[in-house]
Amino acid sequence: MNKALKYFVVSILLIWALFYVTGNSHVPSTLWMTIFHGKLGPDIDELNDFPVRKISKLQTQVWPLSSKYNTFNLGDEQVSKIKAYETTAIVAIHKDSLLFEWYDLNYDAKTVSNSFSMAKSFTAALVGIALKEGLIKSIDEPIGNYVEAYAVTPYDKITIRHALMMSSGLDFKEDYGSMFSWPAKAYYGKDVNATILNPPKVNEPGEVYAYKGGDTQLLGMVLEKATGKRVATYAAEKLWGKIGAESDAFWSLDVEDGMEKVSCCFYATARDFARFGKLYMNYGKWGKEQLIDSAYVALSLKPGAPITAFGKQNIEYGYQWWLLNYKENEVFYARGIKGQYIFVIPEKELILVRLGHKRAEKQGDELPADIFEYLDLASEIGEY
Repeated sequence: MNKALKYFVVSILLIWALFYVTGNSHVPSTLWMTIFHGKLGPDIDELNDFPVRKISKLQTQVWPLSSKYNTFNLGDEQVSKIKAYETTAIVAIHKDSLLFEWYDLNYDAKTVSNSFSMAKSFTAALVGIALKEGLIKSIDEPIGNYVEAYAVTPYDKITIRHALMMSSGLDFKEDYGSMFSWPAKAYYGKDVNATILNPPKVNEPGEVYAYKGGDTQLLGMVLEKATGKRVATYAAEKLWGKIGAESDAFWSLDVEDGMEKVSCCFYATARDFARFGKLYMNYGKWGKEQLIDSAYVALSLKPGAPITAFGKQNIEYGYQWWLLNYKENEVFYARGIKGQYIFVIPEKELILVRLGHKRAEKQGDELPADIFEYLDLASEIGEY
């Protein structure tokens, strides 16, 4: 028994050492937080599983209630679909008033949950704010002006604009089904900035749009250098404290340097996520204050790089925002991998936030089908 135990321990240590030697030191943490806890991946309620930095509310502005607040009744079929995706929150804002909200699974208006990749849109907003403040001179500046490792060939021609429109030309291996891919290393690893150093180059910058969180993490490094502040601290001062958030938000950090995982992991409530949609619907203006230059917002909501990684014309992605045409209405939206959405339909002055645990399966470059189900619901609520 003692001999067998020794062999077992030695084997575990050798496997552990192999992970570190091959640059996969995040794998034990990945396994521990997923398989050993009965999960196949991250979930929306991991606020206490990682270090976080608080993004404090400042002067709360409670949403005014519409005269039709919550008079819309979900049909049985709608409820069935919503529950099938384990939806936790739906909030609809119409003409700056709270028109409808629905919560389930013990979530409520005060519950914060992970937005996953909706955080990318927040990161782009902070770039816009830093640009307006003159802390970033131009989005056509090379990343290398701020990130030393990108001041050398083959990275020196990559600009902030390229990172904004996910066209750095770098291969960050955006594979959500592998524990050895970039998302797993960034989410479960100890040093998120280290994951974007020395990646392979596959395209010239600006040529091809290919969705990947590594480009967003580059923007986080630029922000920290340009502002001289932690990203969450800057967000609290220049964004969250300005838009009347009702609750504090949180941003998950790595454990090595306390760097924000800016491509994911922004925690907030459904009501406060809707504020962010309103800010962009109003072209960066909140009340009387222009937080983000309107021209930057307008560019953000137009397709970036000309073609996608699938060889099609890019009509779906701007500066860290998704784009589509729905029933002849232009829609822009932030989206997370578990079906986190902030939908904005400017022509209808309508914002719909959906949070939850699941989304529809994605086939290749096709959009998840639940997107259209929520937009159908938004249309019904807005026209009620």
